Amino acid sequence: MSKVRPQQPSLFDDGPNESASLARSSTFLDNLSQPVHRWFRYSAGFSAGWVREVILRAKAEGRTRVLDPFVGSGTVALESEAALVHSIGADSHPFVSRIARAKLHWRANSDEFSIYAAELVDRARRYKIRSREFPSLLTKCYPEDTLHRLESLRKAWLASASDTPISDLAWLAMVSILRECSPVGTAQWQYILPKKSKATSSDPFDAYTAKVRTFAADMSVRQRSPHGPTAKVTDDDARQLAAVPNQWAELVITSPPYANNYDYADATRLEMTFFGEIEDWGGLQERVRKHLIRACTQHVTPLIKKTDELIADPMVGAISNELKDACHKLGTERLTRGGKKAYHTMVAAYFRDMGQVWGALRRACADGCRVCFVVGDSAPYGVHIPVDRWLGELALASGFKKYRFEKTRDRNTKWKNRKHRVPLHEGRLWVEG
Repeated sequence: MSKVRPQQPSLFDDGPNESASLARSSTFLDNLSQPVHRWFRYSAGFSAGWVREVILRAKAEGRTRVLDPFVGSGTVALESEAALVHSIGADSHPFVSRIARAKLHWRANSDEFSIYAAELVDRARRYKIRSREFPSLLTKCYPEDTLHRLESLRKAWLASASDTPISDLAWLAMVSILRECSPVGTAQWQYILPKKSKATSSDPFDAYTAKVRTFAADMSVRQRSPHGPTAKVTDDDARQLAAVPNQWAELVITSPPYANNYDYADATRLEMTFFGEIEDWGGLQERVRKHLIRACTQHVTPLIKKTDELIADPMVGAISNELKDACHKLGTERLTRGGKKAYHTMVAAYFRDMGQVWGALRRACADGCRVCFVVGDSAPYGVHIPVDRWLGELALASGFKKYRFEKTRDRNTKWKNRKHRVPLHEGRLWVEG
């Protein structure tokens, strides 16, 4: 097995607009104007246009089974459907995978959905919501009148909720208005900032009605295109991929969690609190966090004493010496910092988990499969972690044949004169075998 140097040409010939769109391909920005994709903004996503290009080129080579082990809000699943190829998506964040499944209901009758949603709003307008003790996050994010209107929408939906595409779409429309109806800061990276305010916020009934119109219009647009296989999205752990048959995937496109201490469990805390799935921040541990790749320090506090054990795990044997050195530096630096964040344990756990992901992918991928991970490197406490290279080494150790990294953009540039001084990058890790 051999590595392919990063400076080698792309696996694909660059298209005419590739250089202009390269930096945006690993972000969700372009999706905000695309039917169905725009139904929920998931900032951890990537460009649907780029995904479409990769799938169509692979299809021309005879690759028609696409896997996304971190499917998020469903970009790869939706683009696989548009390209008329088979697709399986997995995500262990139950709320986010539910959003992806709801998006896949774009085939439902748009007129029936519009009528259902209009009746829901009519019922909501008639509800009289009694004052009750809402979770503190909700009272921090919404004025009382707004919160009561949102609650009436939720109760109206619950009154007729069913296991049907139209009911799921009505739920997703409600999910997608929660942030625009809040006057407090709801940051791009999903965190809630109650101490900051926005210039405008929407009335819940008006926002819901407008969102339903957007959904219905997008459904009509998409339904005019040819229909192919329906994508499958499961609540599955990427370290196991239990729902994916052996040697099924011919193309893998995904973006795993970055090792940058972002708490992916927190991405939908507002939405999950509103729907009563959690009561507070701590509720995320049992409901979500314990199921995710361990990519932030909140995940690993109980494992601090097991850091050496994680580094010694055979799953990270291919990088164990470098990993041990980096974790030692992080452990030493930690003692000089006020927060004493357990980055050394987080990094060890992250790569151990990702080693398991590569093992699961090797089983699930057909011989000659092509894999693309959108990834970024990391530098907690100023200690550089070469994520793309280490993931490539773990891929080789699991049985893949070669890898290379294609940078799409620089990261961390806006922090040049602040505490984050290590240059970082983002790009595509291409793996074959």
